[in-house]
Amino acid sequence: MKLRYVIFIILIILFADQGLKIWIKTTMEYQDEKFILGRWFRLYFIENAGMAYGWKLGNSEWAKMALTLFRLGAVIFGTWYLVKIVKEKYHRGFIICAALIYAGALGNLIDSLFYGMIFDKGMIYNAATDTYFGYDGLAKATGKGYASFLHGHVVDMLYFPIIENKMMPNWVPVWGGKPFTFFQAIFNIADAAISTGVITILVFQKRFFKHHKPEETNTTVETNTEVSDDAQVM
Repeated sequence: MKLRYVIFIILIILFADQGLKIWIKTTMEYQDEKFILGRWFRLYFIENAGMAYGWKLGNSEWAKMALTLFRLGAVIFGTWYLVKIVKEKYHRGFIICAALIYAGALGNLIDSLFYGMIFDKGMIYNAATDTYFGYDGLAKATGKGYASFLHGHVVDMLYFPIIENKMMPNWVPVWGGKPFTFFQAIFNIADAAISTGVITILVFQKRFFKHHKPEETNTTVETNTEVSDDAQVM
C-alpha cells in the first residue's frame, strides 16, 4: 500500500471530523440536542476535557495539559510508525487500521491544542470545586480564546441511546431496579476512527501479523570438472 493512499485516508477523516466539530461548536449551544433518526441517533453537543468517550486522567489543568502532551507524543510516534509499516509492506488491512487510529488521535489533538485559542467560549475549570462547567450562547471563532495553548476541549456530539431509561430487573447486581441506557457514551468521528482501528486489529490480528516462511530454493552450481568413476574425493 502506497503512502499517498494512507495520507488520503487520514485527510478524509480529519476533514469530516473537524468540519462536524466546527459546525457543532458554532451552531449549537452547549448541551443542545438535535434528533436525526428518531430518538436513537442524536447530535448532542458536549465538550470533553479528557480522553475518548469522556475518560479522564483527572479534572485539574495539569492533567489536561499532560493528556494533550501525551496525544502530541502519540501523534509524533504514529507518524514515524506509519511510514515504517508502509515501507516494510505490512498487511494492507493493518496499515488502514493504523491510519484510522492516527487520524483519530490527530483530530482530537487539534481540538486540545488550538480550540481554546480559536473560540471565545468553552468549558472553564473551577479550581474551587475541582470541576469544569459549561457556558451559555453560541461560540464564535474570534481568536479571543477561552483557554491557552494545550488547554482546549474536545468537541463531542454523536449519541446513540439505542435503549433509553429502561429499568433493570431487580435481580441484576448493582444496577438492579435502576434506569439503564445503552449506548450512553457521546463521542465524535475521531473517537469512532480510533475504536474502529483498534477493534479491527484485535479481531483480525492473526491475519494481519501472519508471517510466511520463505520458500526453500535449490541452487544448482555449474562446474567444468569432469565427473567420472575415477574421480577421487579429497
